[in-house]
Amino acid sequence: MRLIQVAQRAEDLDRAAAFYSVLLGTAPQAVFDPPGLLFFDLGGVRLLLERGAPPSLIYLEVPDIRALMPELEARGVEVVAAPQVIFSHGDSRLGPAGTDEWMAFIRDSEGNTLGLVSQLPGSGAAGKGEAR
Repeated sequence: MRLIQVAQRAEDLDRAAAFYSVLLGTAPQAVFDPPGLLFFDLGGVRLLLERGAPPSLIYLEVPDIRALMPELEARGVEVVAAPQVIFSHGDSRLGPAGTDEWMAFIRDSEGNTLGLVSQLPGSGAAGKGEAR
């Protein structure tokens, strides 16, 4: 079994398409309006932005959250929580051993909260194998 699709609420498909195209660095894969569906491909998993869907909290991997956040803030994206190390991977159960997991939260164009995650060479700031 594998995850095939994640849905997120989007009341304004054009606004959501613009926001997510910049964030993801790619154009939408498909738009069907009506009924109000916008799709992006996330490495084989579809991100569905759907008019009227309930909001959900999704986490997106980004190369380096520390470098991306100033760019997002400069574009006026609301930061809900600044980047911080939340976990140091002492082994490879949840990510590459020896990396720190950085996480930040932003608000998208539709008012949904998004988690942004980077796994970067570790400093051990959160302790080995322990959540912060």
